[in-house]
Amino acid sequence: MTTGAVEPDEVSSPAPDTRPVVRVGAPTERRNPLSADLDLMSTRDVLAVINEADRVVPAAVAEVLDEIAAAVDLAVTALRGGRRVHYFGAGTSGRLGVLDAAELAPTFNSPRDWVCAHLAGGPEAVWRAVENAEDDDRGGAAEAADCVRAGDLVVGLAASGRTPYVLGALAASRAKGASTVLLCANPEAEAARSVDVFIGVDTGPEVVTGSTRMKAGTAQKLVLNAFSTAVMVRLGRVYSNLMIDMVATNAKLRGRMISILIEATGCSEEVSRRALNEADGDLKTALVSLVSGVGVPAARAALARAEDQVRGALTLLAS
Repeated sequence: MTTGAVEPDEVSSPAPDTRPVVRVGAPTERRNPLSADLDLMSTRDVLAVINEADRVVPAAVAEVLDEIAAAVDLAVTALRGGRRVHYFGAGTSGRLGVLDAAELAPTFNSPRDWVCAHLAGGPEAVWRAVENAEDDDRGGAAEAADCVRAGDLVVGLAASGRTPYVLGALAASRAKGASTVLLCANPEAEAARSVDVFIGVDTGPEVVTGSTRMKAGTAQKLVLNAFSTAVMVRLGRVYSNLMIDMVATNAKLRGRMISILIEATGCSEEVSRRALNEADGDLKTALVSLVSGVGVPAARAALARAEDQVRGALTLLAS
């Protein structure tokens, strides 16, 4: 009798998976002995292990401050020369670049094209992973070739230090005459020899093996915050430790402008409000006017002569 059953030797084998496989040897891919049996721990103990691991990140960043400073100097030179800073990254690293670039304009009133973020997979990849986007070295090279110019600074963001999209962008940027920086969590990355500044933060193995959204991501956030903030400080977008180029887009920030004037000048709230109104809401003009004691027109003229630098304008008015 025929039952319709299929004999074992008649079952077709699945097609072999021919997609490329790469085994990454970066420290972030190694197992962390301190988090062994993580899945057997209590919730509180899991959190304690993560917190303890995170403690190494600031110390690891402190070890590469000289390299970060070199990158800041390159960025300042580029921006003062009318060029741009580009971030190229994939996954968590790329998303952190997008976040950092997006926050500079409202915080420092920097031109929106000063720092441009490029993410493997495009804008869609901000919200969800785009398959194989980070492996597209030609895509990274093409994107860089299209937008990077001689004199720009290009910062590659790659936890492993080997992401093809990022390395492709860096290679194309060098060919265009741009300066290059690689920020990663692999101090032994081979690509270190191919960039002007290499920032290899030694954060070690992750609590969850290979999950670079954890310590490696935290390190990149710290480095990017320090890098971009230092750049803005060097470009005169901060007076003392006060934001003076901020954009007052809501009630809280409008209140902060008044607070900054009070802190910087020692004037009353009433005087600070009046100066800000007379300066048509321009915080720097109001600040220069109050500190120097000159009227708004003279303060505005001094800022123009000092290339919009508060310290420079005050020096001109005092001399």
